Formats: sequence, C-alpha cells, structure tokens
Amino acid sequence: MAAASASVVQNAVISSHQPVMDVDVCIVGAGPVGGSLACRLAVEGLRVAIVDRADLPPMEHPDFDGRAYAIAAGPKKLLEEAGIWQALPLSSCPIEDILVTDGRPGEPASSLFLEFTRADANQPFGWMVEARALRVALNATLHNMPNITVLAPAEVKVVRKPEGAIVHLQDGRSFRASLVVAADGRKSRLRSESGIPLTKLSYGQTAIVCAIAHEFPHDNGALEHFLPAGPFAQLPMAGTEEHPYLSAIVWSDKDALAQRFADLPNDVFAREVERRMGNHRLGKVTPVGRRWVYPLSAQYAQRYTDTRLLLVGDAAHGIHPIAGQGLNLGFRDIIALSDILVTAHSRGDDLGAPALLACYQARCRPANMLMLAATDTLDRLFSNDNPIIRLARDIGIVGVHRLPKLRKAFVKHAMGL
Repeated sequence: MAAASASVVQNAVISSHQPVMDVDVCIVGAGPVGGSLACRLAVEGLRVAIVDRADLPPMEHPDFDGRAYAIAAGPKKLLEEAGIWQALPLSSCPIEDILVTDGRPGEPASSLFLEFTRADANQPFGWMVEARALRVALNATLHNMPNITVLAPAEVKVVRKPEGAIVHLQDGRSFRASLVVAADGRKSRLRSESGIPLTKLSYGQTAIVCAIAHEFPHDNGALEHFLPAGPFAQLPMAGTEEHPYLSAIVWSDKDALAQRFADLPNDVFAREVERRMGNHRLGKVTPVGRRWVYPLSAQYAQRYTDTRLLLVGDAAHGIHPIAGQGLNLGFRDIIALSDILVTAHSRGDDLGAPALLACYQARCRPANMLMLAATDTLDRLFSNDNPIIRLARDIGIVGVHRLPKLRKAFVKHAMGL
C-alpha cells in the first residue's frame, strides 16, 4: 500500500511540473470506459495519456453509496486483461439467475414468466461490483502503469489535423497524439466541438438507484419486473457484516413521481419497494445508503469518428437501463477498439488513419444501434397497462422461457460473448 501511494504521489509531481511526452493515444475522460481503455492499451505497450477534469484520488470515497455496476462476462474479461479486476478492493457478487416478470404495483406478478438459470450458461451471467470499488481499482491501476500519463484535474484544448493531434493544457504544456478518444460522457464536449450530430429520445421516466438490505438471501438471483410506469430491477450484491443480504435496485417511474418516491421516509420507501417486487422472495426490505435519481433518455451520435477522433461509451450512445447493458455497451466499444489499436500498433500503422477509424465505427455502431432499438422497444412495449398488449407480451415471455436454445442465445448476447 505504501508503494502504491508513493507511485501516486510521484505521478502527480511528474504530471504537474514536467513536460508531457508525446503519446500514441490521448483519452479524454477517466470514467470506467475511458479508464479501462487506457489500462488495456498500456498493458500492450501503447503510450497513453488520460485527461479528466476531476482529481482522481478524491473520487475514491470510502463510504457505501448504494450504487453498483452489473458487469457482463465479456467486459469482466476485459477488466482482467487490463489489470483492473484484480485490484478491486471489495468482493463482487455473481448473477446466476434472472427472473423476468410482469405485473402492477401491489399485485403478485403474472404467472407467465421468463427465467434464465445456471443451466443456460457455463458461468455467471455477470457480476455486481460496487461503484466505489471499481473507482478505487481504476485509480490505482491508472497511476501504477508506466505507459500511462495521468493528467487530472486538467482542462485541455485539442487541435486535430489530418497529420496528427496536439493537446494543449491550461498550464501551457502541450503534447502530440496520433489519436484522441472522447470518453467524456453524454454531454461530450469533444463530440460537440466536432459538430457530430446527436439524436435524443426521451422516455418521460426517472430512475431511482439505491441499495436495500433484505430479510432473506437473494441466492445470487436478479429480478426484472415490468410495471406500467417503468421497469423495476433488483440486482444481487455481496453482503456486509452489517447487512448480510444486500441488493441494488433500479426503479424507473414517471418523471413527476420518481423524485417524490425518492424523498419518502425510509419505512414508507421500503413499503413502496416491496409493492414493486411482484413476489416476497426477499422478505422485508430496508433502504441502505443514499438514493440517486437519474432522468432517463436514449441518445446516439450520427457517427463515431472525426479527424483523429473516436467516440466511445456514453459519448457515442446512451440507452435505457432496462436490460442493464449501458456500461457493458461502452465496454464492448473498447474491447473492439483495443483489438483494432493493438493490432495496428504491432504493425506500425498510423493509429489515427481514416481507414482505422472507419473500421471501428463499422464494428461497433450497427450493433450498438440494434441494442438501442431493442431496449427502446422493450421499454415502450412493457411500460404500459393496455390489457391486449399485456397479454401479448406475457405470452412472448413464457414462449422464450419454454425454448432453451432461444434462451441461451439471449444469454450469450447479453454476456458479451
């Protein structure tokens, strides 16, 4: 631990007072997607600079805050290859069973359901990782890799020309990069400055994200319960000494109501959660930690590339959290991009060449658009109370449940394998 701390201090001194060396790739945005890409490329010998407006160590808040990520099997492999998974300071929880149901608040779920079980895959469908744990692992790995220059907190101005990119820091320093990657989120400044058009879709829904302790064990099982106002998801988390049985919830509801629900006293909020479970398998629940509220929308960039620039993650696309695929979609971007860049680097190719950028867009954008369309359709199909549509979707749910090959195909795709 002392060695790691010394490395962080040394890195901070270098990045504050010495010239920044030219790099192969400059990544703007040190969130899970940008940070993981930096680590994955550095492992393969590429020189990387990563820039973020926030100071990274203070983002390692030690308190439990109720937020967690569902990491699919494919992205987990990426995090292992990048050296991040091994640095997680807290246990992750495997997701080994997913129950999909339909109903109304306060009523039992429909008797027609879909269940993905351990028989549908040879490994867990995914792993639940606390947000604070992933942040700690990312920060530690970023600061301890010799091929990564961490510039945070920092503001940059990027000048991109066909022959290369120059990154200017506010303190007067500058450096060159063959490629700039925009991993700066839904409100990406680099995307905006490039004039890349963005299309947005509003859902009129807001998600409440928090954690709950519960009376009975979850047995590593997740729940996706469709309700007229929006989907309700329960995701298993690793327990603590204080709360041995713990889950994350993502509760989507109408914009006008979600904040009011989030502000309820603990006992009333717990009752409302129980009314939306559709079953009593977890018993009594108790809210734990803070409640987060996020307005929901989908968006997509009309293209992922510009001169010496690529968009990844939320800078390129944002989808409804109905299937828990948002972050995993970003990880799939960088799995594909890492493969392209590492191969090009090994051949000595120009990492910012138009053909390479076009290859990335061709590999990622069509699949991402299909996922966006699928999640959009699912939400619009299930977030209503029309009796005819309810019957049709319940029949569809049970139909998939009774077709093992189709179930396994869904699982394989969702796992990113």
